[in-house]
Amino acid sequence: MVIIPIVTRNFKETIFIMEDRSIFLLKARPEIKAAHIHENMSNDERFQNKTLRPVIKLQNLLLIAVFKNYIKKHKNTFYELSVPKRLDYIEKVVQKDIKFRNSLKGIIIGQFTLEEYEDYIQNSSALNKRMMNMVIARLQDQVQLFDTAIAV
Repeated sequence: MVIIPIVTRNFKETIFIMEDRSIFLLKARPEIKAAHIHENMSNDERFQNKTLRPVIKLQNLLLIAVFKNYIKKHKNTFYELSVPKRLDYIEKVVQKDIKFRNSLKGIIIGQFTLEEYEDYIQNSSALNKRMMNMVIARLQDQVQLFDTAIAV
C-alpha cells in the first residue's frame, strides 16, 4: 500500500488516503489485443508488449500536445516542411534533442508501477531505445494531427 498525502485548501490539515498505486496505474491502461506475450519472448520484448505499448497508448494525447509545444517553441519551422521532411524532423528531434527526449521518457516512465520500474532499470538502455522508436512511430503515424488547422 502507498500512502498518498493530500493537502487541503487551507494547508493546515493533511488527509492521508491509502491507495495501491500499481493497481490504479494498471487499471488506467488501455488493453492492446495485438500485444501478445509468449514464453519464448526476450525480457525486453515482453516488457515492450506488457508495459511500453499500453503506457504509450495511454499517454498518446499528452505526447501529441508535448510535440506541438516543441514545434511552437522552435518557431513553427515544422509547418514549412513537406510530409516526408516532417517525418524525418520527428525522428531527428526525438533522437537528437536530449532535453526533449528526456521529457518524453519521463512522461512514459512516470506511468510505470514500482515493479515495472525495477524491471526497466535492469536494461534501461535497450528499453529506452525501444521506447523512443515506439514514440517516433506513434508521432509519425499521426503527423496529420500537427497541422495548425487541426485541433486535438
